[in-house]
Amino acid sequence: MNRKNFQELLWQKSRELYRPMPWREDTRAYYVLVSELMLQQTQVERVIPKFEAFVARFPDVFSLSHASLSDALVLWNGLGYNGRAKYLHDAAKKVVADFNGKFPETKEELLTLPGVGPGTAGALLVYAFNQPVVFIETNVRSVYFYHFFEDGDKVSDAELAKQVEATLDHEHPREFYWALMDYGTWLKKNKLGRITQSAHYKKQSALKGSLREMRGNIIKHLSGGDTSVTALDAQFGDDDRYLTARDGLIRDGLISRTNERFHLTK
Repeated sequence: MNRKNFQELLWQKSRELYRPMPWREDTRAYYVLVSELMLQQTQVERVIPKFEAFVARFPDVFSLSHASLSDALVLWNGLGYNGRAKYLHDAAKKVVADFNGKFPETKEELLTLPGVGPGTAGALLVYAFNQPVVFIETNVRSVYFYHFFEDGDKVSDAELAKQVEATLDHEHPREFYWALMDYGTWLKKNKLGRITQSAHYKKQSALKGSLREMRGNIIKHLSGGDTSVTALDAQFGDDDRYLTARDGLIRDGLISRTNERFHLTK
């Protein structure tokens, strides 16, 4: 499929499959960053209400940077992977301290923000600043595997990036990637995504019985208020995962121990 035909197909799919989302209605960089971190390993339907509650409480990078981490964690509760909330909180503080509250518009500077890797930096450049850059994520892989790598096995992101660059709409990059997201989601729902073709594919581990499930349970418990060491041990101590999860949360800076009581880090 050539560039022109691919773009025509993509715009057709965009009209058929477009999904309204709050971070598409308002593409300020702060909204994009919040949404991108929330969307990692989490479906859009679960993210939208959490996103709306989060930005209602913290409407801009200044309000989040001045809030406590514990306040951010309480609102993040239920999304899982709570370390993302700390990354977001730390990134907000860095944007305010180092960039006077204005998000940088280069990949190099965006990569200095906590929790921002190449994919998130690319998403910020595209969605917030409408820059025609290449970035790779799951839905992008799904679309390009389906149309350009039908017989490929273990395709690298470097190979994929060349094809994205060759077909990217440089005049409408934001809408182009929105179309890729919606089409890729549709392909996966219809079992056509072929995501296992990626050389970088790793199957997500089950939540039930996992260490991250226990971490989430501890965060949820402490979201209701600080708890004595004895009470927290009594609540979860019979589970073999507890001590590893608790100590990991302390090490990651998500919970703290003060005067024989545990609490979310302030």
